[in-house]
Amino acid sequence: MAGTWVNLGVDVYVNSLPERLRPGIGLRPGGERPDLEQVVVVLYAALYESIAAHARLGVNVVVDVGHHEWYSQPRRILRDCARRLTGLPVLFVGVQCRIDVIWQRREQSWGQTPGTADDELLGAVERWQQAVHAHDGYDLEIDTSVLTPPQCVEVLASRLSEGPPGTAFERLAHDG
Repeated sequence: MAGTWVNLGVDVYVNSLPERLRPGIGLRPGGERPDLEQVVVVLYAALYESIAAHARLGVNVVVDVGHHEWYSQPRRILRDCARRLTGLPVLFVGVQCRIDVIWQRREQSWGQTPGTADDELLGAVERWQQAVHAHDGYDLEIDTSVLTPPQCVEVLASRLSEGPPGTAFERLAHDG
């Protein structure tokens, strides 16, 4: 796509953290690491302040993160992140993928299958799929088990150029 684009997603961010703070914003749903949750709140705030700064300077930003609220207590991180981007054009995209395809990809990447994974990993994959889509609505949804990466980019580029503009983050920012 035209313009200057940067990726400020979870994989980039987690690699910048010291080991003691990992996985940070990649923290899995389930409240398993309450010791990291308060720092996760701060890390998300810092990430979204950086996203806002890039956008205000005219840099297009792709943010690949899975937001969830399945912590040991409510943290309202997504609402806070949405508020930090108030007044900026945001397209909130839900990336869907069938669970069987997720497991195929995990097998290709890490040799993990449902038959060899322990109960903790099986539960984590299931919780992730539920938790990251448990909020109210996206501006656009794409299914990576159906579309190829170039097709996903084509869908996104079309929506960005033809509209309508995103409203999901605005709605989330004013939630509760």
